[in-house]
Amino acid sequence: MSESTISPILAMGALLAVAGSVAMALGAGAPNATSLRSLLLRYGRWMAFAVAGTAMGASLYYSEVAHFVPCDFCWYQRIAMYPLALVLLIAAVSRDDRVVKYVVPLAAIGLALSIYHYQLQLFPEQSTVCTSGVPCTAQYVDQFGFISIPFMAGCGFLSVLALHLGMWRARKAA
Repeated sequence: MSESTISPILAMGALLAVAGSVAMALGAGAPNATSLRSLLLRYGRWMAFAVAGTAMGASLYYSEVAHFVPCDFCWYQRIAMYPLALVLLIAAVSRDDRVVKYVVPLAAIGLALSIYHYQLQLFPEQSTVCTSGVPCTAQYVDQFGFISIPFMAGCGFLSVLALHLGMWRARKAA
């Protein structure tokens, strides 16, 4: 598949992941949400891994198949996302909820990096700390007029955080 086919699919997936995970996080504490709580408690770790694993795979697709050279901030976001995917896979397989102390900081740092990188793309006239050959303001993907690679990465980090919030609320309400 070509980048022109993959990018809209990833963009829609990012939006749906954020909408779904935020809705689950908000609904997990509702009094009549026992099935949602059960879903989050049983599959929340796998859903978070699916988001992080997809984000990791997408970043590898963009660099290795589409040949987009990552800028400095893309690398920083990868430094947060790749271990996040691995930790979430281990947590899902082992059914370990203790990894939240590693997942939340990694996802929060990644989200902050994504937000900063996205605003660099929105306002390219500002100075940047990027030193590699690719400027951090370069925008390889522009879906629907506002979705870029840092935006999609931010959606991934936000989804992981929202799913963990939902799992926390589900455990608390159970």
